[in-house]
Amino acid sequence: MKPANGAMTLSEIKEFATFASATQRYVRRSLDIGLDRADAIERWSRDGVETASIRAQARLYVRLPAIRALLPDDTGLEAIEPFLAPLMTVTAFDLGQGRLTTFAAYRFLYERLIGAEVRPWLPAAFCSAAALPHLHPDLRRKLLQSISEAAATASGWSNRQPAFYPKWVEKVETTALPN
Repeated sequence: MKPANGAMTLSEIKEFATFASATQRYVRRSLDIGLDRADAIERWSRDGVETASIRAQARLYVRLPAIRALLPDDTGLEAIEPFLAPLMTVTAFDLGQGRLTTFAAYRFLYERLIGAEVRPWLPAAFCSAAALPHLHPDLRRKLLQSISEAAATASGWSNRQPAFYPKWVEKVETTALPN
């Protein structure tokens, strides 16, 4: 790993650490589902409601390969609908779960689920899904206020792929060290 890559990875780790623990958990769970890393129900489900949520998320996340394949090469209007409609639908589900409560957390997750090339499209998908009526008005307000003017109006985006993909970490029992 080059020093620049190490610095970028550390920056991503620091960003992830700023998220609430429920957001961190949801990001790791979503990456397990979206990247097919582990049995999400076995690893993440604590009850029947969470099992149902994971199953619903997995049903929607089957769209991710198609979303990746439909990612437009340019901003031509003819490519928007086939790409943005499924991206917005998956986004609406994730925002509706109430765990991704900021644009930063959403961007962090979706850069990893889809790739760096999705960055120019994330503000539109986020704002569209955050304004949908299925969300409580207080959550809609919080989500829409979380996107900065700079993020919403950026003139360019990095194409550097994310380096840090958070994973489940097993708890380790600590034992007293011998004297």
